[in-house]
Amino acid sequence: MNSVHAAFNAVFDALLYPLDLLGAEWALVLASGVFGVLALWLFKYISWQAGIARTKDRIKGHLIEIRIYQDDLLVVAAAIGKILLRNAQYLLLNFGPILPLAAPFTLVAAQLVVRYGFAPVAPVAAEAALLPGQGVLLDVRLRSSAHARAREVSIVLPDGLRALSPVVRLPEEGRVLVEFVPERVGAFDIALELPGGIRETKRFVAGSTPERRMQPERVGTFWSSWLWPAEPTFAASSPLERVAFAYPDRELRWMPDGPGGVLLVFLVAAMLFGAAAMKPLGVSI
Repeated sequence: MNSVHAAFNAVFDALLYPLDLLGAEWALVLASGVFGVLALWLFKYISWQAGIARTKDRIKGHLIEIRIYQDDLLVVAAAIGKILLRNAQYLLLNFGPILPLAAPFTLVAAQLVVRYGFAPVAPVAAEAALLPGQGVLLDVRLRSSAHARAREVSIVLPDGLRALSPVVRLPEEGRVLVEFVPERVGAFDIALELPGGIRETKRFVAGSTPERRMQPERVGTFWSSWLWPAEPTFAASSPLERVAFAYPDRELRWMPDGPGGVLLVFLVAAMLFGAAAMKPLGVSI
């Protein structure tokens, strides 16, 4: 997946750069709308358009049959049965071609989430006295086969990040935890080290301006890697499965905030732009 994400990262960097000049909100709406139109165009060529149109016409015909013969219960019952069968056929004709679109849909949604869903963590003054729970909790999880190696994990915070707690190791759960705070603006690579020369990093951003791509998790499983394209997936040979912390939701002014808001805007804009393009593209759905 790393090569796929690298290609998508490069494409979206180029496509979204001019749109970002309009603001994150408009960039998100326009990018979602363009994808909706492209998805509709692809649907036209991977679906049986004649079959969809014919099935819709037959459903309409059976509805007219019910209206005309509404006093004949046998005819009405037979027409209702035919409508149910045609509806099942119609759903299969539509959802069958939608399945191949699920992969690009997920990849595009993930790109938009890591670009517009999260905000950096605000730094605190170096002399500020903070209580436990007021910092950022870094949660490191190891693969089930490597739980015992939690005792060996070292977390190295770079200059600019201050630990608020000692490192807590839970080998029975395969977890390593530490709480920290940023003391200055910047992008930091938190190092995770194990004996044998194993060293991985997790990117962390502090300040007020989001980076081009930000994500709160770095993962090591195939299916979860679809959702997080901003950083490489851990290799299958790595004992690490997931490293995560929480970013604040990014505020999008007149839109819902955070990753949930990004996904909602993506779905709505894609559907609205797609619906507007159905007639010009000549698509039956």
